[in-house]
Amino acid sequence: MPYFDVRRSMFNVNSLITYPYMKKHIHTFSVIPKVPEKLSALTQIANNLWFSWNLEAVELFSRIDHVAWEETGHNPIRMLGQIEYKKLLALAEDKKFLMALDRVNRKFQQYLQSDRAYSFRMEKPLDFKVAYFSAEYGLADCLPIYSGGLGILSGDHLKSASDLNIPFVGIGLMYQEGYFRQYLNQDGWQQELYPENDLYNMPVNIEKAKTEKGDEYLGIEVDFFGNRVLAKVWKAMVGRVPLYLLDTNTVENPEEFRDTTAQLYGGEFEMRLRQEILLGIGGIRVLRRLGIEPEVYHMNEGHSAFATLERIKNLMRENGLSFHDAKQAVISNNIFTTHTPVPAGNDRFAPDLMSKYFSKYVQELGISFREFMGMGRENPWDDNEPFCMTVLAMRLSGRSNGVSRLHAEVSRKMWRALWPDFVQEDIPISGITNGVHIPSWVSKEMVEIFERYLGPKWTEDPDPKIWKKVENVPDTELWAVHQRRRERLVAFSRQRLHEQLIRRGSNKSEIQFAYEVLNPEALTIGFARRFATYKRGALVFKDEKRLSDILNNSTRPVQIIFAGKAHPKDQYGKEFIKQIIHFSKKPNFRHRVVFIEDYDINIARYLVQGVDLWLNNPRRPLEACGTSGMKVAANGGLNMSVLDGWWCEGYKENIGWAIGHEEEFKDLEYQDAVESQAIYDLLEKEVVSKFYDRGVENLPVKWISMMKGTLKSHCPAFSSHRMLEDYVQSAYFPASENWRKLSGENFKGAREMARWMEKTMNNWSKVEIKDVKFSETVELKVGTQLDVAVNIYLGALQPADITLDVYYGEMDDKENLYNREMVRLEYQKDIGNGHHLFHGVVSCRESGKFVFGARVVPYHALLPNPYLPGLVFWG
Repeated sequence: MPYFDVRRSMFNVNSLITYPYMKKHIHTFSVIPKVPEKLSALTQIANNLWFSWNLEAVELFSRIDHVAWEETGHNPIRMLGQIEYKKLLALAEDKKFLMALDRVNRKFQQYLQSDRAYSFRMEKPLDFKVAYFSAEYGLADCLPIYSGGLGILSGDHLKSASDLNIPFVGIGLMYQEGYFRQYLNQDGWQQELYPENDLYNMPVNIEKAKTEKGDEYLGIEVDFFGNRVLAKVWKAMVGRVPLYLLDTNTVENPEEFRDTTAQLYGGEFEMRLRQEILLGIGGIRVLRRLGIEPEVYHMNEGHSAFATLERIKNLMRENGLSFHDAKQAVISNNIFTTHTPVPAGNDRFAPDLMSKYFSKYVQELGISFREFMGMGRENPWDDNEPFCMTVLAMRLSGRSNGVSRLHAEVSRKMWRALWPDFVQEDIPISGITNGVHIPSWVSKEMVEIFERYLGPKWTEDPDPKIWKKVENVPDTELWAVHQRRRERLVAFSRQRLHEQLIRRGSNKSEIQFAYEVLNPEALTIGFARRFATYKRGALVFKDEKRLSDILNNSTRPVQIIFAGKAHPKDQYGKEFIKQIIHFSKKPNFRHRVVFIEDYDINIARYLVQGVDLWLNNPRRPLEACGTSGMKVAANGGLNMSVLDGWWCEGYKENIGWAIGHEEEFKDLEYQDAVESQAIYDLLEKEVVSKFYDRGVENLPVKWISMMKGTLKSHCPAFSSHRMLEDYVQSAYFPASENWRKLSGENFKGAREMARWMEKTMNNWSKVEIKDVKFSETVELKVGTQLDVAVNIYLGALQPADITLDVYYGEMDDKENLYNREMVRLEYQKDIGNGHHLFHGVVSCRESGKFVFGARVVPYHALLPNPYLPGLVFWG
């Protein structure tokens, strides 16, 4: 029997909990693992998710009891609570184990105590805190509060912030059941299970707050249409970064509200609305209760957009600002990242549902309900339009971005209705391409190679110069490591298939066959992701005969390992999975195709560390970014993908393959036919030969050269450290500077900004370009200049309130402008009666047919982006 220390530890330990089936009151308490004093450092390390990306720490826990480590899902808290105390006593006398523990603990303490701030090659480090909001976080196997790419990205974002010592705090929700667990029936149809998370056996702790009565468990309240709903707060330490997670599963709440945090993306629209109220409004209240004062707020997707309203309300109440004063202040330091490339992926709520939950809240904001709804509508005057969280986030953020260059283009097109009079390229949505936290995803063997040949800085500095040292890695060593990882992937896949077949009730011969599938020396392709329809999980089976010939080549075999979940309501996605299972049962595919159920972080690690080639075939341009291929690249694997998401930036000849040439199709059946054939062509003509053509020492020299090229190119460019550097430079620093300017002297700048905005909005309709004069000749020579003078009527506005540009570029045969450029015109003089003269020149640098026009937009020194007001005049 394990020994334990006992302590009370519920949100309100003195409250009485009455269950329907029990006629008496009960009290609750929790039990924590007891470890010998010599091993006390284990509990400190176990309570910080730093262990999950430190391989020495992982090995240390696995060394305690490897079977228990695997059975508990790599959960050190649960494992320590299950191990017999006498075994821990024996470890406390094991000198080698104590030395290993001391080494890991010293590294852990040095990591926590380091005050070195990464400078991002700037003059000064960050001297402000960033609050990061996300509905899900994929941090470790033992904390299942994520569903897919968005959560993994959020987790990697926090890990990089910790590694680079950036002042960060995360806000999220603690789900009682998290996302579903997947299993398949005999026919291959996806089924879902929702096991409850045992939060008291996870690396999280109930957060306490100082009160007049002493330490009490921290709780905040939100309002659900007049009902007081309490949320307790859990804290997970992600290295140096605290992550606060709100949880409504407390006995003080009515049952209908207690389940608000039951499931990630569970329930209908009303449940989603409650979750997003809790995340946004509740998240701000948590920060205030803890006395945390960020200068920058980063909303990862629109789920947390209500945080903007709570910030406005707080500024109004505490600083005497009007709604519009406070709105300008809040816009200045809000950052919004959109991940969704299709309109249907953005949460929208019906007007009557919004009225139910926000009618009272809007009164506190001092605005009409129609004005409130307009902030979440593409057309603010359409009273029937639902309220969109993405629209709210964009309207109340000084900076918005997509997650790749192509996704930024897609987003600008998708949200053009918010800026209807602007050229699409000018819509203020930039692109910051995602990256991955490389230490979390590379294998132990690859880490050893990086340490040996790149030096210790590879973990923290995305400098391409460091990664060029990959060339120093001997081919034999790199290939040997990769072969070992493929062998482990095959062994893992066989074991998982064996367990799956037992669970499905398969016959004995089928179960035994699991250990005969796959070949540890064959070219191995991986395909693992969310089984959304646009990702086309079964595309590779389009021509069954041709694929079979490729996979079953007697001397050059190929095999494919699949994994991934379909949303519980996505019948088409489930059908794709079923098709793959049916194909995998056919005699010609039985040895070559495997589907691993219940895709999660652990399965992802085996796959990205062991595959030779990562296949990705979404319908362009519906892949916002996609980071799984980046993880493969960090392990030396190669990518073959449609030119979508990150691969538009990552693809280069000789380090991977592109499916197609950036085509976009209207006939989807035709697209599937064309692109499936392109996959077979690449496999037959290029991929297979490069893998199997061997040189000295039986090495695939060309393949290894591509592996090294991938590591050199992709690791520095697609790491989350580089991504975070981009956010710091282009978003966090400018947002902080704007906030300080607007909030100084009791928000003098915000008040001034609001008055200027009101004046500009009221007078913009009177702005008119009266006359544009330019060089009389219509034919100029290269090297000369086009002289432009513009007479503009501004009425009550002043020249300082606007910028006037010549907008020019080449013209195609349909008279469309492309390769556009702008030249700022300089103010010349007041010519009376509200008219003003501006002047500038356009340099003629090359020959061709060009067009130009004059464009005026508002200007204020404190405006984060001149396009945010949505005002423009062309002439």
